[in-house]
Amino acid sequence: MTPLQKFHSFGNHVIIGVSGTVLNDEDKRILSKLKPVGIIFFAKNFRQDTHYEDWLDTFKQLTEQIREYTERKSMLMSIDHEGGRVVRTPSPITRFPYAFLQSKAATKIAKATALELKSLGINLSWAPVADIFSNPNNPIIGPRAFNTTPETAAKSACKYFIGLKESEIIACAKHFPGHGDTSTDSHLELPVLDLSLEQLRNRELIPFQALIEAGIPTIMTAHILFPQIDKNLPATLSQNILRQTLREELGFEGVVVSDDLDMKAVSDMYANKNISANNANISTVAQTFNAGCDLLIISGNLPASSPEKIYGIAEDFVTSLENGSLSETVIAAAKTRIDKLLAIAPQYSPHILDRNTLLQHAELAISCAYGG
Repeated sequence: MTPLQKFHSFGNHVIIGVSGTVLNDEDKRILSKLKPVGIIFFAKNFRQDTHYEDWLDTFKQLTEQIREYTERKSMLMSIDHEGGRVVRTPSPITRFPYAFLQSKAATKIAKATALELKSLGINLSWAPVADIFSNPNNPIIGPRAFNTTPETAAKSACKYFIGLKESEIIACAKHFPGHGDTSTDSHLELPVLDLSLEQLRNRELIPFQALIEAGIPTIMTAHILFPQIDKNLPATLSQNILRQTLREELGFEGVVVSDDLDMKAVSDMYANKNISANNANISTVAQTFNAGCDLLIISGNLPASSPEKIYGIAEDFVTSLENGSLSETVIAAAKTRIDKLLAIAPQYSPHILDRNTLLQHAELAISCAYGG
């Protein structure tokens, strides 16, 4: 396998962001060199200063360019689109309220959301949030969660998942094994939760278990340290949490995807080529795959982002395979899971939605926001 082919192999396991509403030269180089299996879109990828038809046409051209440079027909075209403050798209795409206000109409909202995402060419939504609104001082989750108890959060998250599934949008439960009780933001630092596995079983894991039983195809990790379960490694790098708890105990067989590796909670672990997460003689990248992650998100959308970092992680991946610290068997199994996901990922082309549909969705959002 040539060095370029090895980079392409890494591309089978990575979702990246691009710089703006058009590809710059660095975007084109990264897409051509890595050929990532997926893209994550942000507000910067949509023109915010023009009419619907114009910004959608620009976005359509962007997605076509991405496919051209990756030379992939099937891709995971993804976006964070939960509602509340986690919405990236311009008007008239509907801004539904936070998940906490969606409970009564979760399936209906998910179906409306799916219709709009399909009109953008999106086939994967980083939702539903499976965390619990258990800590009112949580700066990052809070009302992004569906409810305050495990049972009610699980019920609404499952309803939302079913709505996406029936509308042929891939769903992802996040953030495993639970981000609802943190008091710090993992975008800024590494949260620590002093919870035992038994405490997680009695609360945080309940919504994830319900979604697994309902058939959720992907689960996203949390960049959180649980010292009673793994004193050295955050969940994204922990075999105790991903392999033993998520895979073996809960029986999840789908794709495990990391939260954004550019988040400050873990970014330094991946930015320093010769430093692993616990100073073991193995790269952080190898630890991540060995722990049970199949797919990595590197958004390029945070202060820790840089093209050099993406190339560095790709090089660590290749080196880890060459020196045997990352097993070909582990990567082959991960690719098989990702290929199965791609096989159920419809490839949509951006198109205009009619005005009446958008008005109906807007009315639904208003009704939800006011408790209707």
